[in-house]
Amino acid sequence: MNNMRKLTLTTGLTLAASPALAAGEVFFSLANTDFIVVLGFIVFLAVLVYFKVPGLLGGMLDKRADGIRDDLNEARSLREEAQTLLASYDRKQREVKEQAKRIVAHAREEAHLAAEEAKADLEKSIARRLAAADDQIESAKSGAVKEVRDRAVAVAVAAAREVLAAQMTKAEGTRLIDTSIDTVAAKLH
Repeated sequence: MNNMRKLTLTTGLTLAASPALAAGEVFFSLANTDFIVVLGFIVFLAVLVYFKVPGLLGGMLDKRADGIRDDLNEARSLREEAQTLLASYDRKQREVKEQAKRIVAHAREEAHLAAEEAKADLEKSIARRLAAADDQIESAKSGAVKEVRDRAVAVAVAAAREVLAAQMTKAEGTRLIDTSIDTVAAKLH
């Protein structure tokens, strides 16, 4: 009903504004092109109203507005979700940085302890090597002393042999041999 009033009002205003009416000609004649145009326009509007095009357009616009509103609401919720995720990632990033700092501090502490332990192990190793070197020196010294004694004994025996050989006679040598044989035989039996 409301659409009909609008249509009548539009038609009346169109007729009142027509140049044919202002010139004094008969407006309601099929020979008047202005009348034909107005009549075609009215029929066009009537067809639009009959097929409920304004209601369909309004419904489509309402549906489009609802879709846009839904899209805006979804965009707001996505934005809020994104902000929540961003805050969560920022918090996690801070936690990871703190954890990385703790890991680095722990690694430095372990490296320091390992360096101290390596230093102590090195000192022990040096002490063991020094002790081994002292033992080797002592052993070499003992070996050298023994070798010198052995050589001195060998030299003394050789010198004694030469002296005895020079001073001994044949009869004296035979007597010493017989005495030695008797001594060995007595010790063996």
